[in-house]
Amino acid sequence: MIKIKLIVFFLFLSILPLIAQQADDVIGEYHLPNKLDVRIFKYKGKYYGKIIALNGYENGQTKDFKNPNSAKHNDFLLEKVIIRNLEFDKEDKEWINGSMYGAEKGMIFNLKIVSIKGKEVEVVGSKYLFWKTIKWVKLK
Repeated sequence: MIKIKLIVFFLFLSILPLIAQQADDVIGEYHLPNKLDVRIFKYKGKYYGKIIALNGYENGQTKDFKNPNSAKHNDFLLEKVIIRNLEFDKEDKEWINGSMYGAEKGMIFNLKIVSIKGKEVEVVGSKYLFWKTIKWVKLK
């Protein structure tokens, strides 16, 4: 009987961070796998993210030369808003309906933040029928 109670207790502890997620928990600074650092902020009830550090991104690339709009090829990446319109789904405790611009490919992807557990953030990016789950690291 004690073993069952312990199992239930540890199961509860493992799902507690998911239950406790609040909308503004996503606000902060993150290091992405592509070496960019991004600050996520709230604006008019939705969440956005802008590049705050390049960290040697793409061998020193500082401008948006892969943008499909050639008029933006000389735009600087630093301070560029690359995450837009994320909304918090109170029922599923996820941030959904967002988009993210990937400067390394010059493409816009669908974005969903599935969970925040300590310093680790699970993110799903998709385009057409393809999707990929990646991890971001919270900086502070």
